[in-house]
Amino acid sequence: MRAFRRCSSILITKVSDFLARVRRRADAQTLNVNYVIEQEDGKSLKEPLLVVYKDNTSNSEVSFSSDEDKGSDESRVSTDGAGFSINSVARSDTKESTQKRQQEDLRGTKEGSHVDTVPNNIDASNLPRRTLDEKLKEMKDQVIRAKAYLNFSPANSSSHFVKELKLRIRDVQRAMSQSTKDSRVSRRYTIFCSSSHSIYMKLKLLQNQKSFPQLGEIILICDTDSQHSLKMKAMDSTLLKASRIYPDCSAMVKKLRAMTYNAEEQVRTHQTQESFLKELGGRTIPKGLHCLSMRLTAEYYALEPQEREFPNKYKRRDPDFYHFAVFSDNILACSVVVNSTVSTAREPGRIVFHIVTDPLNFPSISMWFLSNPPGKATVHVESTDSYQWLYTKYNVTTKKEASVDPRYTSELNHLRFYLPDLFPNLNKIILLDHDVVVRKDLTRLWSMKMRGRVNGAVQTCDEGELSFRSMDMFINFTDPVLANKFDSKTCTWAFGMNLFNLQQWRRRCLTQVYHKYLQLGKDRPLWRAGSLPIGWITFYGHTVPLNKKWHLLGLGYDSNVRKEDIEQAAVIHYDGNLKPWLDIGVEKYKFYWQKHVKYEHPFLQSCNIHE
Repeated sequence: MRAFRRCSSILITKVSDFLARVRRRADAQTLNVNYVIEQEDGKSLKEPLLVVYKDNTSNSEVSFSSDEDKGSDESRVSTDGAGFSINSVARSDTKESTQKRQQEDLRGTKEGSHVDTVPNNIDASNLPRRTLDEKLKEMKDQVIRAKAYLNFSPANSSSHFVKELKLRIRDVQRAMSQSTKDSRVSRRYTIFCSSSHSIYMKLKLLQNQKSFPQLGEIILICDTDSQHSLKMKAMDSTLLKASRIYPDCSAMVKKLRAMTYNAEEQVRTHQTQESFLKELGGRTIPKGLHCLSMRLTAEYYALEPQEREFPNKYKRRDPDFYHFAVFSDNILACSVVVNSTVSTAREPGRIVFHIVTDPLNFPSISMWFLSNPPGKATVHVESTDSYQWLYTKYNVTTKKEASVDPRYTSELNHLRFYLPDLFPNLNKIILLDHDVVVRKDLTRLWSMKMRGRVNGAVQTCDEGELSFRSMDMFINFTDPVLANKFDSKTCTWAFGMNLFNLQQWRRRCLTQVYHKYLQLGKDRPLWRAGSLPIGWITFYGHTVPLNKKWHLLGLGYDSNVRKEDIEQAAVIHYDGNLKPWLDIGVEKYKFYWQKHVKYEHPFLQSCNIHE
């Protein structure tokens, strides 16, 4: 009886120890899984968390390490510093058994396939993507070669080889499509498996234990990758057979050259279409702006004639005030320019805005500023119909350039060259484009010494910047008329925020210079469409450079403009196609423009114009 009690006590002790060990292992595995989940939710974790990839035709690159200092028995797959770890499938109670099992696994791996350690100087996070890209390129090459061989066969041929070739092409194309879909899967859960049987079995066991719920998706990608490799091998054997059936290399060279030429033509066509669509998107009018224009136009014609007059008319001709000119057909753009300028001015009561627009938008823009006056500043809106006498004086037509782009054929684009005639009583004026936002007081420019020059502008001749422009990029210096009078290396400047000395302009008769070269440009191609190149020629030798902080370019095409530069700039310019009032505008730059729009206005609300 005593012996039975002793045996029972020993048995109970062993069973208790066994259950305790099992409980500790389960808790450790649960903690490890929770740690992994926490790491996935953490902001400091780098992705991808686990990178192991498979390529049956090439060597796998996998790195394993064990933390012997802490006595851990985890097998860790190295990544780009992410530190993602997976518990070993079968654990031992001692460190010696763990090391022995790892050595056996590595020995089995070496027997199954060659395993290389990822070098320290290689970014392991890029390896799976690089392998996938190389495989896709190889698949595309196979399809191109197969189609070339297919063209050598007789038309409407139904031979066994032609059917086989078509089948291989379909298989590889489907594999390419599937590989592209796989690459879109979140890299956090994507594993490109090694061909090592040991690793594959461990992942299978982890899946069976349900340690990771996403592992089923991972294993599916691994199996799909293996299927793609088999399809590529089958295509290789078919292409080898085709090379024996069609051994004429010269015919293959001709065919590939023809295919290359057709591909280049398609690329050029797509590039032309892309460029056209970008330009089209940049000059479209959103539905909300069209709605707003219609509402304001109806309100304008409901006013009495005396109610349509702007106050403070005497200020328009007084040279002692700060005068600004804007040529635009966009209501919101004009309002942002006016509001931002007035909000930053030290003396807003001395600011006078001259807004020139076309006859179609004149009622709506007039109504906007009549019902929303910009504080103490003065605004006057004028239509281009009021300046028809200009074309009689200079004997020119209203259409300035033979271009399909309305920005170049519009009168508003070239009226800037008639500023001395439009404002005969003024001595200085600042010309602003309608896609700018003023962030600092511009009235300080009136005290700047221009040293007898006509135009004050920011230069764009730094080759290291995206705003770089050179004269030979826009002007045809192969023409002797231009080559003998102008230096192609002369520093260029930008429109958008320009200070003009109208007295010097009249003295040097620069409007006549503009007309002279404008007429030459109609007879032969001297420059690209637009007012910028002819502006460089008109004000050649008459421009004084301004500090770059006065005018910051690039917010309409460059998404990498530094915030520090924006904060320091007096004027930020959304030049390019990505205008802030369009959906295609750069989102992080829209804030500077939107804060000057009165979105609470009932007309903007009814026309669905929101931030």
